[in-house]
Amino acid sequence: MISNQAFSLTTNEKGYIENLTMNNDPHQMNWVIEDHYLQQVGYQGQDKLFGHFTITVAGQEYRSVDVIPTICEMGQQVQVTFSFPNFAVVENYSLEKAQDVEWQIQLKNLTDQPLKVANFGVWTAFAYVMFRDKNVLRNIHQSAAVFPSVSTNYTKINAVRRGNVGGNLGLYQTAGETLSVGTYCEYENLFFENVSPSLDGLLYHQLILAGGYPENFENRDWIYDKRALTLTANETKTWSYTLNRNEDQADFAAQGAKLGHPVIQYAPLNILGKNAEVMITTQKGITDVRAYYQAGESGYESLADKLEATATGYDLHFVPQHLGEHKIVFTFDDGTEDFIVENVMDDLAQVIEERSAYICSELYQGVDGEVPYAFSPVSNQGESLGKLNLVLKKNLLGRLDPTEVQKVEASAVNYVRQKWFIDGDFFKPRKLYGEFYRCMDFEYIGHLFFLLSEFDDDVLQLNDAATYLSWAADVFNLRVNPDLHEDERGKEEAQMLGVYFLYIQELLAKLQKAGLTDTYETISRLWEKVTTRVAGESDTYKAAITEHYFDNAGFGPTAGALSESGMLEAADQYGQLLLANIGYANDFRGQNPDRWWEALTYMIHSLWGGVTAAACFKVYEAVQDPAYLEASYRATAAVLYCYDTNATASLPLEKGMAASTYAVAGPHLNRPDLSRERFGQATFWRDGGIFARLFDNDTQTPDWDMGEELVAYMDGLGQKTFLIKEAGQLRVINGSLTETAEGYQVTSFAPYPKEYYLVAGNQCTLLADQDGLRELQVAKEVMSK
Repeated sequence: MISNQAFSLTTNEKGYIENLTMNNDPHQMNWVIEDHYLQQVGYQGQDKLFGHFTITVAGQEYRSVDVIPTICEMGQQVQVTFSFPNFAVVENYSLEKAQDVEWQIQLKNLTDQPLKVANFGVWTAFAYVMFRDKNVLRNIHQSAAVFPSVSTNYTKINAVRRGNVGGNLGLYQTAGETLSVGTYCEYENLFFENVSPSLDGLLYHQLILAGGYPENFENRDWIYDKRALTLTANETKTWSYTLNRNEDQADFAAQGAKLGHPVIQYAPLNILGKNAEVMITTQKGITDVRAYYQAGESGYESLADKLEATATGYDLHFVPQHLGEHKIVFTFDDGTEDFIVENVMDDLAQVIEERSAYICSELYQGVDGEVPYAFSPVSNQGESLGKLNLVLKKNLLGRLDPTEVQKVEASAVNYVRQKWFIDGDFFKPRKLYGEFYRCMDFEYIGHLFFLLSEFDDDVLQLNDAATYLSWAADVFNLRVNPDLHEDERGKEEAQMLGVYFLYIQELLAKLQKAGLTDTYETISRLWEKVTTRVAGESDTYKAAITEHYFDNAGFGPTAGALSESGMLEAADQYGQLLLANIGYANDFRGQNPDRWWEALTYMIHSLWGGVTAAACFKVYEAVQDPAYLEASYRATAAVLYCYDTNATASLPLEKGMAASTYAVAGPHLNRPDLSRERFGQATFWRDGGIFARLFDNDTQTPDWDMGEELVAYMDGLGQKTFLIKEAGQLRVINGSLTETAEGYQVTSFAPYPKEYYLVAGNQCTLLADQDGLRELQVAKEVMSK
């Protein structure tokens, strides 16, 4: 073991790091995946522990795990040498600096001939673990979400402790080039065994220093490099990284700045033709700026003439003229490069309109369909009804098309009611999962009936609005009332929080106004009971467990529900799990809520990413900490990528199509073909296991569980824009800002703009409240208030 003031590090005789701890950590978290845990739960990833690697030289693959290394410890340094025919890999770990771990990787050509390295990937197995442990505190204190920012010369990774307290571990590139960060997943899922919690697993992360993919591999990702590496005769190639502690996102950036990393602030989402701004803090000079917006030689434009020097670096203002991902590359006067990836989308009201039209024209089966009145793809899970709720919400907030509403109404009456309930009796749920049903399904159905009740009777065809409200009340009562269930699973799930936090207050208000007093009082009592119980148990974080041992589908709705119920201390306590769950990166697609199961990798999941973003927004509205607002918007911008039909670096989608999943990692080492790709879970059908039981084939549409998250977005950031006053400057969340002679013009990116707010610290002031207000003029005096 070697140590300094901040860290202690132990290497194993096989050459990997087996222990890396912060000396003053009260939880003594090991920041790397441990071999004994893998053995305990039956995982086989011993070849992927921190410092192990795979390399392909002259057409032959080699693994460090197959070699007995030479290990030399000298004071506060450890040198690990792996020798192969014709080449060697040397890893040096130094704790000579008081607060840092310095890690150097050397690849040595031992011959007098060039050596082609087609692939070189070094495992950085940070403790990204969902422990198989009902004591959720182990996951909170001993596990980390891992957020990579891949850059030509300034790659960095932050491993964020899931409780968001106690310090995080940052890794910063200080020499060499890192092409990407790949992942490999191991997991166990006992869902069909009727076990809960049923899912645990872990991700191993790998620095890609050359290649990363099978030979001749091609995909749509034009943004990140996949090139091989050639060492000249007797050449040594060196990569260097520094690891140190940080407390939060701002400190992560500040620690990087001390190591020479530029700090780049950008809006993850821009709208075509609207002003975009990027702020760069650096002591280096910038010699060139280019925006790449598609693959090919013509797919870029120079932005160098739009760069303005500031006291701390540069500002870049430009108006994007192309849709899709934009890779903006900054070249510095020392020859190094950094870049960001931001998105440019069409008007979001148009995106939602096209989505609603597609659902109703392409996915609705009608009376003569294979499953009459259903929307494809057909699923037993209530999540699949989210697309119906999306159509209804669009028609309530945007352009009303009665035929769309009536198709959803026909499905709700003739398909949904009959499928989920025996003889359509809302108090006789059908066991669609063999021996059990899921209470969570009922919250989507309750929302469906509630949204139908929001329409005028002359739009509805089969029942009046009052009938749908009474149906919503019955289904929601079943969702939350344990006395209405006979088996233990139903009673237990009825008392779990869920996505119904998104609409329960509206439902209760409408029930009370309609005079449905008995149901109102029952639901209100149960709502108060469950939120009071969860708040009282907040120190144990019990509600973070769902079907998974630790899940943002648990702590997201919990934080949102506690916020809605006014239990602010407990809301903020669970909210910290949200802040640790929502990423930050130089690529907008890496800023999503951290989830891995549906893609077997770090991913954007439209439904749970969007629900998590909405929960984070609810916490912001309750406790007024701008960190929640910032995180919610980052996550929302990433989730909207699943609906973006103009993307150029991922699966092409027809107008109105969507994909439930985007794999952030590249390479995705479980399925390289899914690297940085959008898809639906059905693509795993051919891999067998649980997926073969969930899907019939691998050609099913990629959007089966989407929609509810867009409803949540439309209710929140879909209508609200925020002007942030900070350190004497103004910026906008969910819009763009242009300074004028009179003051400032704020342009909202919200699809249904209505409310504008000024945020200064923890103070939030309403500036305007008007339906359809796309632009707001703000006087300069706002800066002096």
